[in-house]
Amino acid sequence: MEAMEIAERAQKSLVDEKLTSAVIAAALEVHRNLGPGLLESAYEACLIHELQSARLKVCAQKPLALVYKGLRLDCGYRLDVLVEDRLIVEIKAVERILPIHVAQVISYLKLSGHRLGLLINFNVRLLKDGIRRIIQD
Repeated sequence: MEAMEIAERAQKSLVDEKLTSAVIAAALEVHRNLGPGLLESAYEACLIHELQSARLKVCAQKPLALVYKGLRLDCGYRLDVLVEDRLIVEIKAVERILPIHVAQVISYLKLSGHRLGLLINFNVRLLKDGIRRIIQD
């Protein structure tokens, strides 16, 4: 690996780390104010508000097409939140995160071409127990 490539990867990693931290801070603020027990849509709206207040570029319910054998299909997939055109945030309000939820985020990363995702379950007592960072290389 060339020195330029190493430096570029390190820079991207630093940007990803800062962005992830900013999103987690916003999610913590939402959870601190609302607590568990609400619908995903409520957490999504409040998280979007916090992210926009932090002057981050946010796209909510972004359509995601499926490309199968060169055919582009609209199957109704939507990213809950896309932050800065690079971080997918999937919001849950479930009893616990299951392997299928992680698989969903991995599928969204593959379909979108993005490499970084956060799976956030707001239906927990401590939000740190409901956050999963997923990297697709």
